[in-house]
Amino acid sequence: MKGCLVVSMYVVEGGRTLNGEVRVQGSKNSTLPILAASLLCRGESVLLNCPRLSDVEASLTILRYIGCTARREGDTVIVDTTGVTRSDIPSALMHKMRSSIIFLGAMIARCDRVRMSFPGGCELGPRPIDLHLNALREMGVRINEEHGELDCSISDRLHGANIALTIPSVGATENIMIAAATAEGTTIISNAAREPEITDLADYLIACGAKISGAGESTVIIDGVRRLRPAVHAIIPDRIVAATLMAASAVTGSAIRFTGIIPSHLDSVIPVFRECGCDIQRTPEGLSFRSPDRLRSPRLIRTMPYPGFPTDAQAPLMSVASVADGLTVFVENMFESRYSHVSELCRLGADIRVEGRVAVVDGVRRLLSAHVRARDLRGAAALVVAALCARGKSRIDGIEYLERGYEDFEQVLSSLGADIRKV
Repeated sequence: MKGCLVVSMYVVEGGRTLNGEVRVQGSKNSTLPILAASLLCRGESVLLNCPRLSDVEASLTILRYIGCTARREGDTVIVDTTGVTRSDIPSALMHKMRSSIIFLGAMIARCDRVRMSFPGGCELGPRPIDLHLNALREMGVRINEEHGELDCSISDRLHGANIALTIPSVGATENIMIAAATAEGTTIISNAAREPEITDLADYLIACGAKISGAGESTVIIDGVRRLRPAVHAIIPDRIVAATLMAASAVTGSAIRFTGIIPSHLDSVIPVFRECGCDIQRTPEGLSFRSPDRLRSPRLIRTMPYPGFPTDAQAPLMSVASVADGLTVFVENMFESRYSHVSELCRLGADIRVEGRVAVVDGVRRLLSAHVRARDLRGAAALVVAALCARGKSRIDGIEYLERGYEDFEQVLSSLGADIRKV
């Protein structure tokens, strides 16, 4: 019926042991800024290993709205930005994801003017965009903020600047890098984010003709060029999806072989699983992962900027700690509201207490099935992981959040032997 909203859920029968090989999808957090950066290259860019996700589709919709053509052939996306005709992004498109703000630097560099609303997406507490706006102001952008909208313009051309970030924000680092790539002069970012996705964006821009050094380190230097050319680029594998699948293997006492991953991107996560008693070995293709019959609890998990433990892996690892032997203390340093999954894990039988940014998990022998609801992307992943080891049949609502970052997740898990279906 026209106007009806179709709502899906996962139904998971827990207790199945997983086994097999999985190739990890391309990184969501690399794909989104690279799609925005393609605006600087008049012509056709080809992105390989591009995941099919609702956030990616939202970015492609924005590109089509402003006049680009974009098509998908399997895991390859081809974007032609020759025909850009608009310099605005309506609120309906901006509100689909928080990372839509990444289009700001690209559009001001391409169009000299842009009007957009503040972004939407998962509710993780305040994620102010002041870092983005202040940096662009230093590069010559005039910004008016009123009624929830940004009206930005430049008189001639962006210029380089020395920008010291108060925190190593990934999104702000990406926005500055994109804007600076074709700015006049040199831009130096101090206290830059160091995530692998920053390096991936830099690799794409360099392939397009940008001059960038230091990506992946705390100081990034961009010497602006007049124009960029389109390029072919392969998106790096998604380290958070890999960590989530490791968590699924851990709680089910399983063995999985991972291919298409970069093990060094997981250097902060692998020691936690080893502390739990998991056996992890590097192979020519990636990693082999085997979990013990009974997990030991990791004592302390403290989220930090890369190369520290990633905040996006906190929720799936909490599901692991929920069935491990002993106490685990989580300290969430990145976002204020990143424990929305705790109440739902407790519905499954987990023993978790939260005080501010600290959560204490006392592992139990077994979780029990329940009907639960996800409230954000990584929380949804945590509930799926927990349901895989819970006794009985669990139902998980809110999987539209999961589909923002995990491609065909139920099919991936089914291929490994899980009893999971989307209804």
